[in-house]
Amino acid sequence: MKISEVVEALRAEFPALSVSKLRYLETEGLISPHRIGNGYRRYSQADVARLRFALTAQRDEYLPLGVIRERLEDMDASASAPDPAPVARVVASRGRAVEGADMSLEDLRALTGASEADVNELISAGLIAADARGRFAPQALRITRLALEAARLGLPLRNLRSVRTSAERTADSIDQATRPARRRSATAAEDSATRLAGLIGELHGELLHLAVRALS
Repeated sequence: MKISEVVEALRAEFPALSVSKLRYLETEGLISPHRIGNGYRRYSQADVARLRFALTAQRDEYLPLGVIRERLEDMDASASAPDPAPVARVVASRGRAVEGADMSLEDLRALTGASEADVNELISAGLIAADARGRFAPQALRITRLALEAARLGLPLRNLRSVRTSAERTADSIDQATRPARRRSATAAEDSATRLAGLIGELHGELLHLAVRALS
């Protein structure tokens, strides 16, 4: 399903759901839709089931997203328990890593081809980090792949620290811009922050391409 189709399918149950809210839940690690060649998201029925579970817990139990994510992770990691319908697993019961789930260092290396030195370099640069259990969030997978591709094209991994610093500065600016909205509505502030992040990301890309063309 396309992202707009997912919103339409769930809107009767969750009238406040929006495309930006859906993207925000993805950045929080609750879902990990498949990306097709042009980068567009495609959602499976399992993704929709996980969304329904998360949105219901948020609406009916007033749970923060961190707690909801932990519940999903516990369900995913419990190989002996029956499938927690309607929530589909994202980790195979035999322990095989799949994309869209938290992963160990070994899983991350297996899925990206990174060496242990590569991973340590990315951790040192602040691009990825393991949690208290030594596991990496799903976003670490794409970050690692992008970083390795940049390194293959001649940009050392250690030089990517500036990218992380730039992202953090931009996030601070977005936080300041959406702070007034947060006092009125946390959901509205999340939507605004997500839209701003997307716009600034596109703007940064355009300016970067202009700057690179100016080098020639």
